[in-house]
This record gives sequence, structure tokens and C-alpha cells, in this order.
Amino acid sequence: MFPELTRDDVFRIETARLWLRWPRAADMRDFARLASDPEVAKGISCLQTPFGAREAEDFVLGARRVNLAGEGTVLALSPRSDPSAFIGSAGVQAKGDGRGLVLGYWLGRPDWGQGLMREAIEAIVDMAFMLSGAQDIEARLTEQTPEAAGKVLAACGFPKAGADGRARIARSEWLSARADVAGRIALPKAAA
Repeated sequence: MFPELTRDDVFRIETARLWLRWPRAADMRDFARLASDPEVAKGISCLQTPFGAREAEDFVLGARRVNLAGEGTVLALSPRSDPSAFIGSAGVQAKGDGRGLVLGYWLGRPDWGQGLMREAIEAIVDMAFMLSGAQDIEARLTEQTPEAAGKVLAACGFPKAGADGRARIARSEWLSARADVAGRIALPKAAA
């Protein structure tokens, strides 16, 4: 689904304040520390507490496998001022139907309230639509998901989540909202 460009661990996305890069072994300690916070893990089904070193290793290795296989792009978040630091993660992976992607994201509590997650999600969604033929990107919210997570999705152009807890943005909606970004490169054609 994703091209060779994203399948190498030198791939990264730079935003105004963040580097989104492949997760690495050096991230595991900070990953375990930040993800073990019950408030962080509350609405993220893949982050169950207690969350320790083993779970952090599984996540990093799993993300690298997904990236290498081209089945998604799962990246670590680092401040541009300290690219070796780890403050959270954001990425997309192929849905079972092969036509869309599922968005996952989280940020350590020390960095909440600064607009960093919005910056990261916009970068991931832009990258995903620009480099894949995905027709939509879906985020899944749970009853436990903090209200702020839904607000971030709305700020990124996702329609309000339905009764099933899923918020989806279609390629056409993204193109309308982000024509400034999409117009700068040749986009892959959406799958028929």
C-alpha cells in the first residue's frame, strides 16, 4: 500500500515543531513511561495498563514490521528541538478491506494542550493520502476516549464520529480541505 520511500527507517516527516520518524529501540524506555499513564491509555485500546518494557518493545518492533512491509506508516513523535526524544506516536495501517487506512495516535501527558497532536495528525493524513491510494482514513474512538481526542480529529477535518465510534475522512473531503497541500505533488490514483 505504501511506496519504498516510507519503507526505509530514514523516512521522516518534518512539521513546524515535530519530527515524525520510525520508532527505535532507544524510544522504549520513554514509550513505557509515557504509555503507562492511565490517562494516556484510557481511550487507546492498544495501550492497556500496566504498560511496561515488554509492551514497548512489542510496539516498536511491530511498528517497524508494518512500515517495512508497506502495510502502514507508524511513526514516533519527537520535538524538532530534540529529535532523539520520544513524546508519542501517530500512524496509519491498512484496513482489512485494502481500500482504507486506520489512524492511531497518542501523546504523552507532558505535551498535552500545545496543539502537537493536531500537527502530527495533519502530517500523517497528508502523507497517507499523498503516498497511498487509500480512499478513506478512519479513526476509532471508544467510550473511554477523552473528549480532547475527538476535538483534535474535528480540527483535522474528520467528521464527527458516528454511533459506532468511527470518524472517517474520505480522500475527496481531504482534497477539498487541503487543496493547498495536494496541489503541490502528483497524487496516486484512488483504488477503483
